[in-house]
Amino acid sequence: MENKKPVVVGIGELLWDVLPTGKRAGGAPINFVYHATRLGAEGYAISAVGNDVFGAEIVQELDKNGICHSLGTVEYPTGNVMVELKDGIPTYTIIEGVAWDHIPLTQEAIELVKKADAVCYGTLALRAQGSRETILTLLSYAREDALRFFDINIRQSYYSKDLIETLLHKANVFKVNDEELVLLRGMCDLDGSDEEVCRQMLRKYNLKYVILTAGSAFSSIYSPDEQSTILTPKVEVADTVGAGDSFSGAFVYSILTGKSLHEAHQIAVETAAFVCTKEGAWPAYPNKN
Repeated sequence: MENKKPVVVGIGELLWDVLPTGKRAGGAPINFVYHATRLGAEGYAISAVGNDVFGAEIVQELDKNGICHSLGTVEYPTGNVMVELKDGIPTYTIIEGVAWDHIPLTQEAIELVKKADAVCYGTLALRAQGSRETILTLLSYAREDALRFFDINIRQSYYSKDLIETLLHKANVFKVNDEELVLLRGMCDLDGSDEEVCRQMLRKYNLKYVILTAGSAFSSIYSPDEQSTILTPKVEVADTVGAGDSFSGAFVYSILTGKSLHEAHQIAVETAAFVCTKEGAWPAYPNKN
């Protein structure tokens, strides 16, 4: 990647997180792109917005933050999520029948995925048939050598065993948190310690990395021949919205720019800790000058 910015693409929900302090841009795959872009990647969002004021405003947010985009404008309202915070920990009420449920398949989006060094996606944006078909088709164009990053990101009832398995077979990087891993154990009949389960998944799905995050306790990253475990730094938490996505964006950017597994993990942990000290998923980064 010498003298070339890695190209990262997030496919899926683009929305407003409506927090007690006001609305902030979000959506897990696009949060991922935001943080990779802040660190130096060439970032792209593939999603859809409504033909409304909220859609125009969120496009302005993308432009302001240097995120390129391929967005359909559809006859559904721009997405929003009601976020309630308790001790900084969010719970989400996700509105249905919104623009990102209807992401169109375009040649522009296909070409973006073809050139991407990393593509990020989750389960949520596949809840509706329209976006499901688009996203699965787009993933079929991802390069074999690209990082295909599946952050399971379970929300409400918008997932199934079949959907998770389908998306795992498209991936070579899988991120799951400790609560989601408990659910997967029961759903997929996985036994053993957390490490044994993660290594089973590495083998079963031919993955390069499995990332396990455990909130304020620790995170571990497994590859076929390495492991890195780092305790979560103690910080003054404003909220944890987007912290996991910032971890993902920082890890992928670091791997794509030649960092070792442990170095990339350390950068990811530090980035997520920083995001926890700020409100919303897209905090301004400190100047490096």
